[in-house]
Amino acid sequence: MLKMSILYVPIGRKTFDLEAGEAERKKSSEFLHTLTGNVVEPESIITSPEDLQVFLKTVNSEEIIVSIYQSVTFADAEFIEELIKEVQVPVIVWSVREPSVGGRLRLNSLTGGNSTSNFLRCAKHPFSFVFGNADEAQVQKRIRNQLKVQKVLSELKQLKIGVIGEHPPGFFFSGTDEELLQKQLGVTLEKFDLDKAFQECVKLPHEKWEGAIERAEQQVIGLNRNEETVIRFAQFTTYVQELINEKNVSALAIRCWPDFFNELGAAACSTLSQFTEDGIVSSCESDIHGSISMFILQQLSGSAPYLGDMVHVNEASNSVVFWHCGAGAYSLAHPDQGARPGVHPNRKIGFTMEFGLKPGRVTIFRLGYTPDGYRLLVMRGNALDTPKRFNGTSVEVELETEINETLYGLMEEGFEPHYAIVYDDVADELIELGKQLGIQTTIYTKG
Repeated sequence: MLKMSILYVPIGRKTFDLEAGEAERKKSSEFLHTLTGNVVEPESIITSPEDLQVFLKTVNSEEIIVSIYQSVTFADAEFIEELIKEVQVPVIVWSVREPSVGGRLRLNSLTGGNSTSNFLRCAKHPFSFVFGNADEAQVQKRIRNQLKVQKVLSELKQLKIGVIGEHPPGFFFSGTDEELLQKQLGVTLEKFDLDKAFQECVKLPHEKWEGAIERAEQQVIGLNRNEETVIRFAQFTTYVQELINEKNVSALAIRCWPDFFNELGAAACSTLSQFTEDGIVSSCESDIHGSISMFILQQLSGSAPYLGDMVHVNEASNSVVFWHCGAGAYSLAHPDQGARPGVHPNRKIGFTMEFGLKPGRVTIFRLGYTPDGYRLLVMRGNALDTPKRFNGTSVEVELETEINETLYGLMEEGFEPHYAIVYDDVADELIELGKQLGIQTTIYTKG
């Protein structure tokens, strides 16, 4: 079940067939209760703006993340105007089908939804629309997806990213406008000093950081716990975990090079990998929007995302290879190989991840920013069952769209070089997310 409080408001007028409407209301309510245990609703169809006012006085609007406004029969815009005045959250407008064709128009629900959508559009209030009855698979899928999107929007408003060190020189896409980020997405930053983290982490007593090694040993095959870089990984990871707990951080963006190699004598990749595996998504090179992209994918799919550069094109298989130096959640490793320790391919310092990612259906995504504002990139593909293409972590993905058209499109539009990937098809939800946020969305999918 989704963990959220939703407000279900069934609206109708007594001049229509309320008996037929009530049957649809009951089915709709039963379906919504299968999605969440927190449905706030009246006992029957509300038939006047005055009754709606009375009902809304019983609602704690601060607990609601979305209103489902169902025009069970036709109703004018007085109802929806009252609702958004009292409960200022996005609205899912839901119209049901006519129970019969021929003779009297018994519900006229579709016109009610049309009128409501018109009002919300003119009021510039965020909304989406669903048509059909509660027992229809397409309706259930749409509502599930829209509720998932609303949950992500709510979680973004609570998201605090721990930024440990400024991005490397020239990596301008890794930065952000803090004020605009909070205004548009609700995301806030908590900044930490990287040099201080290096200095303090090595002072931690052995009993504090040995648990980090024990955790890694559960999934990293052949890890040498006595290796110096493994100890440095454990010390730094433990120190950062304390910062996470103290400051209530839910994601990380960490400056990895050259500081980790020069100052700590270890690679950051393993720290990023373990945190992402354990639910604190972590981007390298202090890529703040990359971290948010990973967070969104994690929330929609419930699984660990990956962040990589697009480094190789294979026209023969209509595929591209995504790669990074050695970061990747342990569970993303190909099951025939598993997650194994390695060294950074350029710096030759450990410890990093060394594996090819598993095959499967994937969604590729990026929240980016240009001087024109925020934008989203949404792509679908299949991660192929091919050997590891480069040292570090990598995955070859067959795209749905023609490879060269896609490649040139991405370059001409100037998308950032870090792409977030998750093993799930959440493209529809991401497209809906763009609509709800009012953000331009570039789509490379079949349909």
